[in-house]
Amino acid sequence: MSINFKKFVPRPGLVNKQGRLPDPAELVCIEVPKVFDQCLIKRCLVYDEGPDTETTDCELRSDPLENPKRYISSKDFKIKLVCLEEIPLKKHPGYKKIIITYTISFYSDYIDCDGKTKTEFFEINRTDVIGKFYCPDSIVETTNTSDEYPKDTNIIKLEMVAEALNGEIVQDEHCNEVLDITLGYYIVVKCELIVQLLIPAYDYCPVPKEPCEDIPEEDPCEIFEKSPIPKFYPDQHLEPLFQDDQHSDDDELD
Repeated sequence: MSINFKKFVPRPGLVNKQGRLPDPAELVCIEVPKVFDQCLIKRCLVYDEGPDTETTDCELRSDPLENPKRYISSKDFKIKLVCLEEIPLKKHPGYKKIIITYTISFYSDYIDCDGKTKTEFFEINRTDVIGKFYCPDSIVETTNTSDEYPKDTNIIKLEMVAEALNGEIVQDEHCNEVLDITLGYYIVVKCELIVQLLIPAYDYCPVPKEPCEDIPEEDPCEIFEKSPIPKFYPDQHLEPLFQDDQHSDDDELD
């Protein structure tokens, strides 16, 4: 059954069934970063003086605080790639040993004894080594007239999800009150290469017909009146009184 292309409006969305899309209008060649390899770095770090390890970091302690009472939370986690070293592996063409040095920064809030919220800035510097990482060099040499285009076709990218798992106000060796943070984070290291990909295309994305949606303000009492009646009791999760095999035994007796 053919699909009427004129009735099809191209737009981003889920493709959940076959045979619902018409044939593409053309095949186009686009230039995009393609991921050639990626790996995950997972760390849970606590404060400890001395050299950093896979589980400790000496920069997870704040400067002395004035009358702190309670730790609240941490926010604004950011990561920055500071230094990158790529060492080709002779026995494995295209593979490299990657040494990355990066900085993770964030802010932590706490309440002092006067009830005021104060903020401490944290910044830790880490180095990780990836022993074998597929990150081939581009075969072609490229030149262009745009400054926005990346100079290196081989790109190492870091993507991070981080969270302060705990914050504790303690006394240091000089009897000063300080804030120690337990930091957990995931970093995905990606090797990307600018490549040309051939993809099916329909057309340029159409201009939306309707204006951007605006949600009108509603009276709180009107919202309350429209709301369904809540459950007065929680759901019951009870074990069955009789097992299925017992029912089958009774059926055989009949």
